[in-house]
Amino acid sequence: MASAASERVELAKLCSSRNWSKAIRILDSLLAQSCIIQDICNRAFCYSQLELHKHVIKDCDKALQLDPTVLQAYILKGRAFLALGRKEDALLVWEKGYEHALRESADLKQLLELEELLKVAKQDTNVNCENPVIDSRPSVSTAESGTHVNGKVGQICENLNKFEICEKLENLNKSDSTSSSYEPSDMPKICIKSRDNADICNEISHKVNGGSSMPESESGIHINGKSSEASKNCNGLNDISKITYGSSESSTEFNLCNGFSDKANANEKLNGQMNGTHDISDKSRSDSEFFKELKTTNLPHGKSPLSCGNTSDTIEEVKRDKKFGVTRNSKTKSISVDFRLSRGIAQVNDGKYAYAVSIFDQILKENPTYPEALIGRGTAYAFQRELEAAIADFTKAIESNSSAGEAWKRRGQARAALGESVEAIKDLTKALEIEPNSADILHERGIVNFKYKDYYAAVRDLSECVKLDKDNKSAYTYWGLALSMIGEYKKAEETHLKAIQLDWNFLEGWGHMTTFYQDLGNSAKALECLQEMLRIDERFPKAYHLRGLLLHGMGQHKKAIEDLSTGLSIETSNVECLYLRGSCYHAIGQYREAVKDYDAALDLELDSMEKFVLQCLAFYQKEIALYTASKVNSEFCWFDIDGDIDPLFKEYWCKRLHPKNVCEKVYRQPPLRDSLKKGKLRKQDFAVTKQKTALLLAADSIGKKIQYDVPGFLSNRRQHRMAGLAAIEIAQKVLKVWRSLQAERKHSTKNTTKSGKRARRKDRINIASQNRGGACCSTSSMLDTSSYGITEERSTGPTMSWQDVYSLAVKWRQISEPCDPVVWVNKLSEEFNSGFGSHTPMILGQAKVARYFSNYERTLNVAKTVIKDKQYVHNKNDDIIDLSKDGKLQDIMLTKTCDDLYKVVGEDFWLATWCNSTAFEGKQLEGTRITLVKTGEIGYDFAIRTPCTPARWDEFDAEMTMAWEAVCNAYCGDNYGSTDFSVLENVQFYATFKRLCCCWVCGFAWSVPCC
Repeated sequence: MASAASERVELAKLCSSRNWSKAIRILDSLLAQSCIIQDICNRAFCYSQLELHKHVIKDCDKALQLDPTVLQAYILKGRAFLALGRKEDALLVWEKGYEHALRESADLKQLLELEELLKVAKQDTNVNCENPVIDSRPSVSTAESGTHVNGKVGQICENLNKFEICEKLENLNKSDSTSSSYEPSDMPKICIKSRDNADICNEISHKVNGGSSMPESESGIHINGKSSEASKNCNGLNDISKITYGSSESSTEFNLCNGFSDKANANEKLNGQMNGTHDISDKSRSDSEFFKELKTTNLPHGKSPLSCGNTSDTIEEVKRDKKFGVTRNSKTKSISVDFRLSRGIAQVNDGKYAYAVSIFDQILKENPTYPEALIGRGTAYAFQRELEAAIADFTKAIESNSSAGEAWKRRGQARAALGESVEAIKDLTKALEIEPNSADILHERGIVNFKYKDYYAAVRDLSECVKLDKDNKSAYTYWGLALSMIGEYKKAEETHLKAIQLDWNFLEGWGHMTTFYQDLGNSAKALECLQEMLRIDERFPKAYHLRGLLLHGMGQHKKAIEDLSTGLSIETSNVECLYLRGSCYHAIGQYREAVKDYDAALDLELDSMEKFVLQCLAFYQKEIALYTASKVNSEFCWFDIDGDIDPLFKEYWCKRLHPKNVCEKVYRQPPLRDSLKKGKLRKQDFAVTKQKTALLLAADSIGKKIQYDVPGFLSNRRQHRMAGLAAIEIAQKVLKVWRSLQAERKHSTKNTTKSGKRARRKDRINIASQNRGGACCSTSSMLDTSSYGITEERSTGPTMSWQDVYSLAVKWRQISEPCDPVVWVNKLSEEFNSGFGSHTPMILGQAKVARYFSNYERTLNVAKTVIKDKQYVHNKNDDIIDLSKDGKLQDIMLTKTCDDLYKVVGEDFWLATWCNSTAFEGKQLEGTRITLVKTGEIGYDFAIRTPCTPARWDEFDAEMTMAWEAVCNAYCGDNYGSTDFSVLENVQFYATFKRLCCCWVCGFAWSVPCC
């Protein structure tokens, strides 16, 4: 009690000397001991004196939550809203307070003040009218409403006209310029330019001229007064004078964003265009972009994000204390400190970060541990991207005052921007302990959790945030993103729509909803969202990039080029647009333009690893474009990436590795030569005939069957048509070979031996390649037997191997989308010996992969069945983990999730399915592998993997050969027309082994003509 009493005495002294920052710290300490409503209101008043209006609103909300009848809280909150330009909100608050005052036995003075506030506010309906502007800060200068400290009140100030105010401000700046490093001319300029200051000057002038004015505030500080108090236990209230970044719409405080900017975090979409999230950031970024992580929100009337006093604070000081304005000498040094602190914050608002740092340096030179100055300077450093220096200042502020919640929060934001997500979450959690019901901190931590891919934690934080702040559109849109990542698509859509309902012009919300629909494969709704983005801002480059990406995924390359070109006309150095447009030109055969875009992408100076990956891909794609251009005037059979391109190049291309090693060891493609010069390129016949129309209709009908009817797969008409054409070509080639074999077998029947046995012949003959790379050539000719690479011999006739058949489909797949590295695994480099496989994830961390999660439950059950049968699994070192003891098998059969399964096994593991051999009776072959790997502390990688090694290739080559021969015998033999499932077995082995880097479509294309 003695300590509390001494603190209140100290509080009285600080308020008398107007040392509001230190007064706030005393109030923090008192509130930590006992939650008294009047102390909360007193702290709100102190914040109002520093023009930290957002914190005024927070404290008033806390007071009203404890007691909805506290009129002082309504008065202060309304004034804070008014200072932020939110007149309608201010009016609503005052009306609500007035209703409470009428119903309850209230302080008559405060009731009359509310009544007068409402009267003046309702009259002041026009911002540009000549009526006096309501002062946004409670006055402390009248005998009725001054600062109450043990019954004492402040002095009554005289009215000054606006010319006197500006003159005194100029004099004040001259006297204080040496201590604050401020230029004397700054303040008069601000006095003239500032809307707030002009309004205040108009108000004062109006008073001088006899106009009516609103009454002075009744909401000063009450210490040991008779104000109503309610003692309730509470913890974690704000502790320091905070730098607020308020706006009339959303008072964000250095809000952290995943990037909805065409300049920041723009490349997370290449990490899996259908399943990943495209981080998009709003165009309303601060000029400094705060290292692409922290952002502020644009304010109305062109105001900068920070809402803190500069000259208006001086005007108020003069208004409250004429002596201070005339003599230019503060009663205590602390007034000058608070004033300089306010000016430093104003400089951060204006983007003058170096200037702000110099002001904070002067304050810290006098008091090196002043928390507010440390936080202010740290903020300025952060905007200058000097993150380490910013973190150092925030850390010093915490050391000076461990309950400084703002310092904890800002350090968390800075650490998140450096990618230190774990440390950032710890800091934001500490800030939340100090201020438990802070919607802002919940919002910040929710976004950091989302970036950290802890989606369940993000859902918890953001859902709690919107309970406290129902109008937080940013929280809703990130909540929707987090929900979609954990597979709750319906609820995610509702949440995204809620964000849009709050603000139909919410660009970031439309961008996130575009990504949501694209990830689910819903192109129609994604295009609608993109149209809304362009309605809001027709020159927003990110919208053109997203629509180009979507059209590219739909196979509409020409339309994609139009959008990407528009985006590049706005932002010429956008590597994503350059690379993607080059890929589209490449796909439609405009190789000159493709190479030009790839070169432009390679020449850019980039600032992130994700974008550098695009540069690496641009190098490889340029080489493939040059190779394809060199073959464009030749028959299709001469196009042979697998045979002609160096194996090392293909492996580095598939793995997206740095091309340095390739450049040193691999022969580079020559530049564009005469084949692409004007007039030299062979003209293509684009005339549409009945035969071509019939062929394309048939191809489209067949190709549509490759479309997966699950979320995540866009319908791609180009891919459909290419798959159909591949199936038709395979059917034509295989049918010709089979008819030749039938004719040969009929002829051989006449030459049977006397014993009645037919001489067995070898059905498989390797095909002579027309390329320097070996086998796997085909042709675009449907009639000329010699042109499609099949060897015709009198004794045996033309034949094809299973790989020759699949190679036809592979080439069509390579042409359909040049960006996808589709190659034969056995024709990669010697590193193939170390293994090269596919990876099909169903769970990645906590994310449910939209494309493949539908297989999750089935795969988990298969894994449990295999474990039960074999009673062991393999660890990451391929050692056996015995599961036959301690009841583990029984526990495994009871598991419902991969988390349950992992806990029973106890470490990362894999197991393999099996398939029965058709080449060797009774032999079982290893099929696909199911792997479960823990990723950090928050999730798992549960996937189907298929390793491809030389030994595995040899086994399945024998199986595929046997299955293919069975298909040939079924068609050409005596049992022609009978039901035989060898075709499906052939495709099954192909899919099980996954010979290509990413193309099961080739297996489909082969199976269609044979079934």
